[in-house]
Amino acid sequence: MDKNKLIDSFDPNSPGSPDANIFGLPFDTSNANLVILPVPWDVTVSYANGTAKGPKAIFDASFQVDLYDPLVNDAWKMGIAMDEIDMKIWKKSKELRKEAESYIDFIVSGKDCDKNKTMTKILKSVNQGSEWLNKQVRKKATHYLLKGKSVALLGGDHSTPLGLVEALSDFYPDFGILQIDAHADLRKAYEGFTYSHASIMYNILENQSVSKLVQVGIRDYCQEEVDLIQKDSRIKTFFDKDIKHSQYEGKSWSKICDDIIAELPEKVYISFDIDGLDPKYCPNTGTPVPGGFEFEQTLYLFEKVVKSGRKIISFDINEVAPDKNNEWDANVGARLLYRMANILLYQHM
Repeated sequence: MDKNKLIDSFDPNSPGSPDANIFGLPFDTSNANLVILPVPWDVTVSYANGTAKGPKAIFDASFQVDLYDPLVNDAWKMGIAMDEIDMKIWKKSKELRKEAESYIDFIVSGKDCDKNKTMTKILKSVNQGSEWLNKQVRKKATHYLLKGKSVALLGGDHSTPLGLVEALSDFYPDFGILQIDAHADLRKAYEGFTYSHASIMYNILENQSVSKLVQVGIRDYCQEEVDLIQKDSRIKTFFDKDIKHSQYEGKSWSKICDDIIAELPEKVYISFDIDGLDPKYCPNTGTPVPGGFEFEQTLYLFEKVVKSGRKIISFDINEVAPDKNNEWDANVGARLLYRMANILLYQHM
């Protein structure tokens, strides 16, 4: 149906139809301005799994989100739709996760994986599976980008957006990454997995289109990552400790945001690991860490990015792991997704 007719016939104050797309909206991927790619994948997680269920849980919780957004009048009319969950990805994630768990258990036991043929085979299988995923995501993202759509990604673990970043690099020769995260994610092939969730930013920096990585809220990291931060001039890290201490001494969050934004180039990709928030918001995420941001605090930063004249070209949200008996994590993820989608689309008004 024509998009204008869908808008005219839709009541944003009514409960969302269970047959509708995400947030109960009447749009699909053919007429939405923003397409969300769900990626149900958590193969290389090193602590607790479950993030592969994140996209479906957030979709289900999204029907409880009220559509009024104070940033822009009738925000829902801008058009958001989620692509179908690819069951091939879901199935492969489940298969490879079992293999990865046996490999991680072997490492934890202190045995040498290099001398074990079974473990060597598993490692190769997982790495090849991750390469396959990256190609699938890149292909899907490119498909919609060529149609003039904005594209965002909903994981899954934090390894999932690499294919989207690669697709964007074909359209944008120079952009920066704004990373909200508890972890630096700069480890090289963590636990032997080339495309580990703990290596996503290391892998993204291999892309020459990425001119800057600005990390915000980092509070759990290793010496290897500190060494890379100090060595690579493209990386600027705003550690959670330094942010908090500046605030204790009287520096406002607004001024800190100005400092963060000053490090960003004209075009910006936002990568949001949900553990960047205070764990009270998503306690079931894979690797929660004390500290972190308030919900509105991060959205204030994103709005200031747009108001600075910079352009948000895309974003991802990852590491939401739903609880079987409590929708809280998914509820937070759905609301974050809606607000971030509206901020991105707001730029085109």
